[in-house]
Amino acid sequence: MEASALTKIAPPLILGLMMLGMGMSMVKDDFKHVMQEPKAIAVGMLGQLIVLPAVAFLLCYLSNARPEICVGVMIVAACPGGPGSNLVVHLCKGDTALSVSLTALSSLVTGLTIPIVTQIATTYFIGEASQLEPDILVEMGIKVCILTLPPVFLGMWIRTKNHHFANKAEKPVKVSAVIFLVALVAGIAFKERTNLLTLLQEAGILGCMLCVTTMMLGYSLARGFRLNQSQSISVMIEVGIQNAALAFLITTTMLDNTAMAIPAAVYSPVMLTTSGLLIAWFNRRSNGASRLIHSR
Repeated sequence: MEASALTKIAPPLILGLMMLGMGMSMVKDDFKHVMQEPKAIAVGMLGQLIVLPAVAFLLCYLSNARPEICVGVMIVAACPGGPGSNLVVHLCKGDTALSVSLTALSSLVTGLTIPIVTQIATTYFIGEASQLEPDILVEMGIKVCILTLPPVFLGMWIRTKNHHFANKAEKPVKVSAVIFLVALVAGIAFKERTNLLTLLQEAGILGCMLCVTTMMLGYSLARGFRLNQSQSISVMIEVGIQNAALAFLITTTMLDNTAMAIPAAVYSPVMLTTSGLLIAWFNRRSNGASRLIHSR
């Protein structure tokens, strides 16, 4: 398959598989957290929808990265929390129910916010001539909703009807999505091979700074609003881990610009590395606290 064809076909498939897998890991009771902990939900959404794009814009503004990279970073920041964030929160001893609720809610509302952020980013970093027409923005929002929400609801329906099958199918579905994601990244790298090193350098610096900075700010925001430790961990991770597959979809199929997809390609390993360090850190702290209690 040619690289150009791969970048058109793979993103919707990857996103659909990821959202289906996320849906198969969810139950209706997960949404009760929205009513039980409105303050934590509000803080998490504030970090996800306002703080994250604002930090991304500031980092891009201060950088010397080319316009396409800046737009790509902004699109990554506009995407909802990634499906893998719930597992990372669980392994970091965070509030998993809060994490699931934030992932679901951010997936619901980003159909409205992604076109706005995309318009701001393209207009500011590329120029007014690149402004997207209103009908294109509306179409983008509709496509985002169509490609993210139905697979989640389908996954939840499958789990309701047969939770044993859902438990068995969840892992293969997610693994398949990762395999396609790796193939997509390879296709984008091949298509942008002439400028790849420069693009990776620019996107890598911004991606690392965005991930680390927003996680620190997310945690600080949560603690500032007096959320407990487990809730603060959830907010931190939800703000820092984004749905890179959706960013691929927007940049490669809706905007038809693989250079803008480079930040999403870079952000994926950055998220994985940061997540691994967080898991190791929080588990080490937890084990240290347990040993201290037992020693007493």
